Amino acid sequence: MPNFSLLHPALQYHIVNSLGWSTLRPTQLQAISPILTGQHCLLLAPTAGGKTEAAIMPVLSRMLTENWPGVSVLYVCPIKALLNNLEHRLSHYFGLVGRRVAVWHGDVSASTKKKALLDQPDILLTTPESLEGMLISSRIAGDLRQSWLGNLRVVIADELHAFASDDRGWHLRALLSRIDAYAMRAANGRSDTSALSLQRIGLSATVSNPEQLLAWFAPHGSRQVVGSASVSTDADVTIDYVGNLHNAATIISRLHRGCKRLVFCDSRASSEQLTNLLRGLEVRTFLSHASLSRDERKQAETAFAEEKDCVIVATSTLELGIDVGDLDYVMQIDAPATVSSFLQRMGRTGRRAGNLRNCLFLCTNDDALLLALGLCQLWSQAWVEAAYPPPLPWAIVAQQAMAICLERAPIPQHELQAQLLLAFPELPVLQMAALLAHMQQQHYLFDSDGLWQIGPQAEKEFGHAHYRDLLASFASIQLFVGRYGSSEIGNIDPVMLTGEVLERLILLGGKSWRVNEIEWQRQIVWLEPVSEGGKARWSGNSRSLSRELAQAIWQVLRASSEDHSEDNSIAAMKLSKRAKLQLAQLRDAIPAGGDTPFALTKTITGGARLWTFAGNKANRCIARNILAPCEVKRVDALGLDLDRMIDLAQFTGAMEVGKFGELELQQLAKGMKFADCLPSVLIEEIVRYRQFEETKLPE
Repeated sequence: MPNFSLLHPALQYHIVNSLGWSTLRPTQLQAISPILTGQHCLLLAPTAGGKTEAAIMPVLSRMLTENWPGVSVLYVCPIKALLNNLEHRLSHYFGLVGRRVAVWHGDVSASTKKKALLDQPDILLTTPESLEGMLISSRIAGDLRQSWLGNLRVVIADELHAFASDDRGWHLRALLSRIDAYAMRAANGRSDTSALSLQRIGLSATVSNPEQLLAWFAPHGSRQVVGSASVSTDADVTIDYVGNLHNAATIISRLHRGCKRLVFCDSRASSEQLTNLLRGLEVRTFLSHASLSRDERKQAETAFAEEKDCVIVATSTLELGIDVGDLDYVMQIDAPATVSSFLQRMGRTGRRAGNLRNCLFLCTNDDALLLALGLCQLWSQAWVEAAYPPPLPWAIVAQQAMAICLERAPIPQHELQAQLLLAFPELPVLQMAALLAHMQQQHYLFDSDGLWQIGPQAEKEFGHAHYRDLLASFASIQLFVGRYGSSEIGNIDPVMLTGEVLERLILLGGKSWRVNEIEWQRQIVWLEPVSEGGKARWSGNSRSLSRELAQAIWQVLRASSEDHSEDNSIAAMKLSKRAKLQLAQLRDAIPAGGDTPFALTKTITGGARLWTFAGNKANRCIARNILAPCEVKRVDALGLDLDRMIDLAQFTGAMEVGKFGELELQQLAKGMKFADCLPSVLIEEIVRYRQFEETKLPE
C-alpha cells in the first residue's frame, strides 16, 4: 500500500492496530494523494464501498499534520438519518487521534447546539438547511460565526448525486460559496494562505457523468475523479405481480422468516398501511419515514443494528448511505422512478462475503409492473442516470439574495450581486441584475442609498419563526403534530383531518389512532390508540419518468413471449409466474409490437389512448399541441388519454412548447418555492425547461 505511507503516522498506527484493517480498499488508497494535496475530488464506489473512509482518513491526516484548529471540516448529508448513523462511526475514528465530532440539525436540542458553539468540535455533521440557519441566525453573533466558519478547510458532501438532482444542490453550492468568504477573511489574517477556499470532496455511488458532476460541484481549482461507479448486474432480482398491498403483506410475512428484511415503499401512506398490515400478521415490524417523530424513526435505525428476525418498512429515508449492517433481503413495493434509486436500495444487501445483492419487486398494479420491468431492462444494460442539476435555478438565487441580506445586512448592492454571481457563475449578469431590481420593486429587498437589506414583503412571507421558511430550497406544507399524552408520534398532513366528523381514525407510525381533539391554532392533534382501522395520506408531487425509462418499457413490451421465455429480453432478472401472466396480458393490450412506439387505441369508454413511450416531459409538450375538439384527460410517461379518437397523422414532427397563458403559467408554477419573488419571464423559462422537453417524437 504505497499511498498508505503518506498518511500521518498516528493514523497509520490506529488503522492497523486499533481498527485492525490489514489493507485499504482501492478507492480509499487512490483518494489519499489528491486529498492530501488539496484537490477537489469526487470519490466513486459502489454502495458500501467505503467512500466515507476514503474521504475521512486523508482529511483527518491533514488535520493532524497541519494542526487545524476549531471546526475545520464540514460533512454535509441530504438526510438527518444518515447524519445520526455516521456520528458513532466518525466519533470512533476521530476519537482515536484525540479529535471530536458534533451533529447539528433540526432534531438536535438547543442546549447541545449551544454547547458546541462554546466548545467547538473538529468536524461538524449537518444538512444544507441547518447550515443556512447557522448563517442567518440572529442568535449567533457575527464574531462567533466568523470564529466557527473561519477555520473551515474542507467540506465533504455525501450522496452528491442526490443533492445535484434537485435545487438542494444549487442551495448547497451557494452556501459553500458564502462560507468561502469566512475562510478567506480568516486566511488573510494568517501567514498561511494555502486554504483561501474550501476543498470540496463529493461522495457518490451511481452516476454516469462523474466529470461533469465534479465540475459543477467545484467550478474553480484543480479537481480529480477517484474510483469507479460502474454498474454491476451480478445480483438476484425477481419481479412478482401481487395485485394489492394486502397480498404483498401476506407474501412478506411468509418469506425469509428469521432474517432481517428491508421493504421500500414509495409513499408514506403505503408504508404506513403496509406496516399496519404486517403487524396484524404478527410480524415484528419497524417503520421509518420523514413524518415520524425522532423517537419513532430511532426505533427503525436501532433495529438495523440489534434485530435479527424483523421487517423494516421505509421510504427513501433509508435509501441513502446508512449502514444497515447484516441486512439479509431487500423488497420493493411497486418500483422507484430511477435506476439509481433501485441500485441504492438493492445495494443495502450482499455485504457479507459470498452473498449476492438481491431485490424482490412486489408489484401491486400494472403501472408498477411495467416500471419495474423498465428499470431492470436498463439495469441489465449496465445503464444508470446522469446527475444533472435542474436548469435555471433562479428561485434559489432569490432565496440566496434574501438570506445574504439577513446574514450581512446592510450590504452594498454591488457586493450582493457579486456574491450571487460567484455562487451562480452559469447565470447571465443582466438577468441577475434584473431579478434583484424586481425583488426590490416587489419589496422583498429594501434599498437604502445603495445599501440593501431584507424587505417588508420578505418579512411578511418568510419571517415567521426566525425565517424558518427561508432555510429550505423546497416547499413543504404545514404539518400538524400528532401527540398521545406526553409522546410525540409524528406529523400529520391536514388532508387527513378534513371532513365533518371529528372522531376519525388515522394510521401513524404503523398504528391505528382515533383523533380526539384538534388544536388548530397550535397545530396539535391529540390521539388515542385503537385496535384497528384508519388511513394515512400525505400531499405530494407525482413522479416524472425519463424518456429512457419509458423507451425501456416499450422494449420490454415489444419483445415476444417466446423471446422472454428464453430470458433474452431481460437477461438480468427473473419473473414469477404471476408476473409472466400479467406481462403477457399487457403485451396483448398495449400496441408496442411495431417499429415505432407511436400508436393509437380506442378505450372502452369511447375515448382514445395515444401511446408515445416518450417520458413525462415530452408528453406534456404533446398535450399542449393537441387542439380542440380533442381534450387531453390525463398525461403520463407512456402516453396521453384523450376524450375521442383523432387523426394520428397530425401529431408527427417537432413538438414546440409555445407560449404560456397567464393562468396556465400560474398553475404550472404552483409548488415552486420563491416563485413569487421572480419576474414572470424567468418563471416561464423555468417552467419551459424543467417541465417540458422540446424534442421530436420517437421515430
